[in-house]
Amino acid sequence: MRRLDRLLRPVSRAVTYTRWLHLFMGAVAAVVVGVVFPGLDDPSADMWLLLFVPFPLLALAAFIPGTRVAETMQARLLLYPGPQAPHEYPAPEIAGSPSASWEDRWRVFVWLTLRLWLGFGVTVVTLNGIVLTLGLLMPSLWPPFGPAPMLLPGRWGWWYPVLAPVSGAALVAVVWGAGALMADLAPRLLGPSPAERFAELEERTERLLERTRLARELHDTIGHALTIAVVQAGAARAAGTPEFTDRALSAIEDTGREALSELDRVLRLLREDADPTAQRPTLAHAGRLVESARGAGADVTTRIGGDLDAVPGPVSREGYRMLQECLTNVLRHAGSVPVTVGIEVLDGVLELEVHNKQLAESGGSRGGGSGLRGLRERAVLLGGAAAYGPYDGVWRVHVTLPLR
Repeated sequence: MRRLDRLLRPVSRAVTYTRWLHLFMGAVAAVVVGVVFPGLDDPSADMWLLLFVPFPLLALAAFIPGTRVAETMQARLLLYPGPQAPHEYPAPEIAGSPSASWEDRWRVFVWLTLRLWLGFGVTVVTLNGIVLTLGLLMPSLWPPFGPAPMLLPGRWGWWYPVLAPVSGAALVAVVWGAGALMADLAPRLLGPSPAERFAELEERTERLLERTRLARELHDTIGHALTIAVVQAGAARAAGTPEFTDRALSAIEDTGREALSELDRVLRLLREDADPTAQRPTLAHAGRLVESARGAGADVTTRIGGDLDAVPGPVSREGYRMLQECLTNVLRHAGSVPVTVGIEVLDGVLELEVHNKQLAESGGSRGGGSGLRGLRERAVLLGGAAAYGPYDGVWRVHVTLPLR
């Protein structure tokens, strides 16, 4: 039963007939010339030349960039089963954009030519196959239309009805095979070119990188603000004095306002086509990070050397985020401890170093290291390096970034 079902499946599938319709629509010009006028009854050289008349029209159509869009829509609609069809694979990728190069136009011309001639051949086979099948099924009705469909002796006339299913099966096989061939060639001739695939891959990579960068910015900004708020709230509860509580609430308010401003900037980037580097803080704004950490109770000592304004924008912006990540980790895992921040610009290199006076092996492990791993990835992307871990009795993060 399964074998019989496989044999009869092309007859019962709607896509078999939609593919025939697709081929017929592409061969209307050739069908008119070959079947209607002047016809194939008495083929001559002039008539065969008429069959090549559509070729200049096909070349002209292929030259128009939008032709590929129209052919793609027809192929998607007629060559592949719809989503409601059971046990069907999804349609392959076919370009939905206009032709952008001569290679694309050439492939569209080849596609149109194959559709013309294959559709013409399938149409001729369909007409003759239907007539032959009907003639074999009803041989007694055939004489008025001409000679018998097959020149068999009279005593072999009973073979006509037996051969009718063979003729019908051959017709279905031709129609199904031609449709399957066009469905297989569509991704190759109408699909995106290597250049388009590469451009799409680049665009997709850019989107992923932008999403990753925005996610990191949200992590840095919101994570830093929440850490400051938690540390301040805990310190205010431990101190239990109105003066310290008032300072803690002021610090939480300032940090929250800054975090909301950063969040609004990131969300605006997601909603609009704005400059992603606009209003991003740089190392020139490192003072706000230091003051925020001091407000959380950390004793921060800074050492800055060189001209921070001379640091290129990408390096300065990423350096700010790295410093923010370092101070956030110190407050989160080590608490209110003495911290030393060193920023130095010398000989075309930016060096950033943050270390605290408290052993932080356990704190670093509690943090999971995702933020520090991200810090190292940022440094590598800028051509630099980052190292972190216990060093000479302290927990240290050391980053080196080239300025070129």
